[in-house]
Amino acid sequence: MAVVEKEKKSVNKASNKEKVKIPKQLIYEMRKGKPIYYRDYDKVIKGEKSLEEVMGSSKLQSWIIDLIVFFLHQNIDRKKYKVLYNEIGFKISSNTWRNLDIAIFDKTKLLEEGIDNKYVKTPPEVVIEIDTKADLKKYGDMLNYMKEKTQDLLDAGVKRVIWLTTSDKKVMVAEKGKRWFITDWNDTIEIIEDLQLNIDEILKEEIK
Repeated sequence: MAVVEKEKKSVNKASNKEKVKIPKQLIYEMRKGKPIYYRDYDKVIKGEKSLEEVMGSSKLQSWIIDLIVFFLHQNIDRKKYKVLYNEIGFKISSNTWRNLDIAIFDKTKLLEEGIDNKYVKTPPEVVIEIDTKADLKKYGDMLNYMKEKTQDLLDAGVKRVIWLTTSDKKVMVAEKGKRWFITDWNDTIEIIEDLQLNIDEILKEEIK
């Protein structure tokens, strides 16, 4: 009898879990119709964290984004390229979209698409990502998520994808048809058209 009661409780618990609806606001990205949730989305559902807490950026992440955007605005050909940032949505297909920290677009192509309040469909020339807000449980680790997202972006027409990870101070650079590589923050990498960046140098210059 006790075993039967235990089994009933287990079934009820499973049913309750299935009934939990995850709010759309907790979806960070969408891949082939399957949602990728914000990190710690489950804590929001349990009431342990607020939506703002899981959606917000860390101080270091925000600082780096600001530095890179400032660097790009100072050095890039702004008649030819447009720099967009702040988690811009890139719609790859009808059921796939990704959030981008920093994206460099061919300005002419972007203007041809039109400027409106929808996600951008024009593939950026370059995407720069700093860490991620995505929930990584199903990926096992950050690298698996990075590889999947990078490949999706390259397949969609992005020419170069650059990742900066703050935990280990590494940089990953990927281009379609070329060798992907991982290096250190103090290495100088090309962003676009011979424009080079050393994240370690600009950070040290900022906080010295």
